[in-house]
Amino acid sequence: MPKTLYYGDNLDILRESISDESVDLIYLDPPFNSAADYNVIFREHLEQGPQAQITAFEDTWQWSESSARALDELVNVHGALAEFMDFTVRRLGHNALSAYLAMMAIRLVELHRVLKPTGSLFLHCDPTASHYLKVVLDILFVPTNFRSEIIWRRHGAHNDASRNLASVHDVILYYAKRPAATFNRLYTAHDPEYIERAYRHFDDRGRYRVQNLASPNPRPNLTYDYTALNGLTYKPHPNGWKYTPERLRNLDEEGRLHYPNKPDGRLALKNYLGEMTGPALSNLWTDIGGLSGSHAERLGYPTQKPVALLERIVEMASNPGDIVLDPFCGCGTAISAAEKFGRQWVGIDVTHLAVSLIQARLRQDFGLESGEDYALEGTPSDVESARYLFEQKEDGPYQFQFWAVGLIGAQPFGAGASGKKGKKGRDSGIDGVLYFRTPGGEKLEKVIVSVKGGKSLNPGMIRDLESVVRREKAAMGVFLTLEEPTQGMRQEAAKHGLYHHEDESYPVMQILTVADLLNGKRPAIPRGAANVSLDRKEVKTIKSDKRSKSMNPLFGKPVSESD
Repeated sequence: MPKTLYYGDNLDILRESISDESVDLIYLDPPFNSAADYNVIFREHLEQGPQAQITAFEDTWQWSESSARALDELVNVHGALAEFMDFTVRRLGHNALSAYLAMMAIRLVELHRVLKPTGSLFLHCDPTASHYLKVVLDILFVPTNFRSEIIWRRHGAHNDASRNLASVHDVILYYAKRPAATFNRLYTAHDPEYIERAYRHFDDRGRYRVQNLASPNPRPNLTYDYTALNGLTYKPHPNGWKYTPERLRNLDEEGRLHYPNKPDGRLALKNYLGEMTGPALSNLWTDIGGLSGSHAERLGYPTQKPVALLERIVEMASNPGDIVLDPFCGCGTAISAAEKFGRQWVGIDVTHLAVSLIQARLRQDFGLESGEDYALEGTPSDVESARYLFEQKEDGPYQFQFWAVGLIGAQPFGAGASGKKGKKGRDSGIDGVLYFRTPGGEKLEKVIVSVKGGKSLNPGMIRDLESVVRREKAAMGVFLTLEEPTQGMRQEAAKHGLYHHEDESYPVMQILTVADLLNGKRPAIPRGAANVSLDRKEVKTIKSDKRSKSMNPLFGKPVSESD
């Protein structure tokens, strides 16, 4: 299976495109109640908090016909799970939690199907629903294949509740398909206090601790006197030595024996810190913190997890060349970890915002391009399918906007990028942003991107974009349109002259159609674009409408310290 990024409902894609027992590792972080008050799940869904995931899964969070249909489908594919879900929904009632569990149950059936016998599944969730999900997984995988409930501490301290205990951890449920599932033991670093206490000695090889050379059990045949290379003779422990005379001499010649300071002291073995593994990884993960607004890897996506967390899972439960699947891939952290460790991967997401971010991330971090290095499925491939996307009710224009912005490798920007329905608000025509550096690297220049999907086009739209470019002190503007621009628009764009960069010149105002983009044409901008992980110092230089200097350029809103 080649590396593939899918846009669409993961249930449909799993059923139609992913074969039985074809995946080695599954990680999923379902978007239930992402970045919101966890108590909201027991009430009717309210539009509050970060909206990107809320828009994408708004129907999923409310009991609906699709929820009831999911329960009916379970009867045909897994009777025991259908019985449990029927009881649970009747007990909980038709609310957001029941809808979420129904949505998850039918998808977990498919995920179990596509997992190889040597494969494992990691389900990332919060403590509010983890106990329900564990029962679902116990039914699918059988309890004996439960490996661990991993507790990941996202924060060391968090003042998020005035009348409750602070919430500082997530749960990751770890299941194997069969007992012989792939498992690579990992080790963590020693505690600094333990190092100071135990590894108190130093020599030319480094820091070491001493280990008793006495046999743990009586060994009369090893109760010999040993004359060391320092010329002194050492008596054995009453049980005898741990090693034979030949082995002890070899250790001495290798400089691995610690001579006591006192004449009657005992000979000991040197255990060097640099040669010792740390403690085996446990199910309590406190050494990987959650992402805050100050982290350079943060893309602004509401549910983004630190890449170190996913790297640990990928390294522990898969081998090079294995296939990693993330059916709710968001901004692509699991995909990034899989690519780094030489795994194949499959990512699925239902928003063009996520797909665009992943494309940009793969392009910048690994130099990967869709169509060349991995397959991109489910996104518009011609003008008619792009028009169909734009004309969808509810969030069709926003999904079209995300798709078009991502097609040129730009960062989504503005109210639309946050998923908020309605008017653009204070972002004033900025749908995306491209960046490039001036020749000496001393300045980061911006290119403002505006997207139009409607048929009513006029030169005033180019003038509006030019006004935004001037206001933002940007270098250029790019106007992306679904329909053919008018001649007046092209004439208006030509009036604004050229931007000079080294020995090249670029139109300050550029117009590209969707047909142009699908045929491979891209905005003419200087090389060296920086489109995803901007340095934090660079982020702080980006201002818009006199907003905060800590503005996140991906989403056009202040960077949140929440995870």
